[in-house]
Amino acid sequence: MTSFLRSDRSRPVAVWLLVVAAFIFAMVVVGGATRLTGSGLSITEWKPVTGALPPMGDAAWHGEFAKYQDIPQYKLLNRGMTLAEFKAIYWWEWSHRLLGRTVGLVFAIPFVVFLIRRQIPRRLIWRCVGLLGLGGLQGLVGWWMVASGLSDRVSVAPERLATHLGLALALFVATVWTALDAWAGQPRHETVSRWRPAALVFLAAVFVQCLLGALVAGTHAGFVYNDWPLMNGALIPSDYAGAGFWQTLAHNQASVQFHHRLGAYLIAIGAVVVAVLAARDRLLAPSARLAAYGLGGVVALQVILGISALMAVVPLWLGILHQAGAVVLLAAATVFAWRVRRP
Repeated sequence: MTSFLRSDRSRPVAVWLLVVAAFIFAMVVVGGATRLTGSGLSITEWKPVTGALPPMGDAAWHGEFAKYQDIPQYKLLNRGMTLAEFKAIYWWEWSHRLLGRTVGLVFAIPFVVFLIRRQIPRRLIWRCVGLLGLGGLQGLVGWWMVASGLSDRVSVAPERLATHLGLALALFVATVWTALDAWAGQPRHETVSRWRPAALVFLAAVFVQCLLGALVAGTHAGFVYNDWPLMNGALIPSDYAGAGFWQTLAHNQASVQFHHRLGAYLIAIGAVVVAVLAARDRLLAPSARLAAYGLGGVVALQVILGISALMAVVPLWLGILHQAGAVVLLAAATVFAWRVRRP
């Protein structure tokens, strides 16, 4: 057996973690499609094991449809929906949940194998345990989110949607970071880069912007104020203020979209500053400089996707691309923040 102390890095472990990150990426994208198609409440029960199988036969399908017909979304929005139409939204949600289960297996099974073979660097073992725990928590948070739309609402609570997405993105960032650590090993000597605080702040800003985007999705704020750069001809929408701080922050369409726009402008400015300063910093490693340029390019693409999706009133394909772009941007910010922390 390979000793724990033989190396502080493991390329097979890194590849495994990157595969897990790719599955998380897919899950976030399918989750976005599930939201955009209004499919998230089509499965009204949480069955972690038996729910892995879809309905088998007409009787089972009619039973699932009957459960859906009891919730407010059907009664107030989708009354008269046919069984075929129900199946269309059911498959989106079922696929999203199946991906969640698959991510768990893709992580847990190789993790046990690598542990037995002692291939995981000792310094990363407990971090991987933490990732496994976050994955399990994500399932609970997902059901907590769905439950918010089964009794008194026709959709899930925006703040719960943001929590669900935020946890998935935090898991994604931690997985990518750990994969990079496993690939490269510990640095031979520690350096305190002047880029470190700025890179972490930028990464945090992108993460917060993703949460603001989740609030836009949860309040359906992308379907209003579809002009740009103004909002219905005004710099600040007339109905910006909601009924109180929390309403304004998380539930009012005008303010939620306005906050997301402001966040996009700040990140775009920050990306330009990072790229320009990186180009001028001759002490910055070439790979870190390249990561800064890539970050700027991804931000530019994401801004274009966001404006296009807004002005086109969020067609499904553009909405999915914009959400996928957000995860790619988060990955780029993660790589940059990781790289500048190393000599």
